[in-house]
Amino acid sequence: MLVLITYDVNTTTSAGRRRLRMVAKKCVAHGTRVQNSVFECVLDNSQYKLLKHELEQLIDTNFDSLRFYTLGNNYQNKVTHIGAKETFEIEGDLIL
Repeated sequence: MLVLITYDVNTTTSAGRRRLRMVAKKCVAHGTRVQNSVFECVLDNSQYKLLKHELEQLIDTNFDSLRFYTLGNNYQNKVTHIGAKETFEIEGDLIL
């Protein structure tokens, strides 16, 4: 299923900047950055639950926030891209 993850981490302190780096690193490991604090991740249900739990452990809920949008398995018609960044097929072939 496609999960859209967004986050807002308070970076006014060094601890906040550290949390931001850790959240971003965790998201990069599981998906593709589509905007600064927005990631598209193709996950199965267990991967989603684990990632959600790990991210919850990283943030300070008094200052930071996470949002998860589960678009399901038939997400292709639910995502429209307009603008400068090139779009790609998340589950398509990757040629290196």
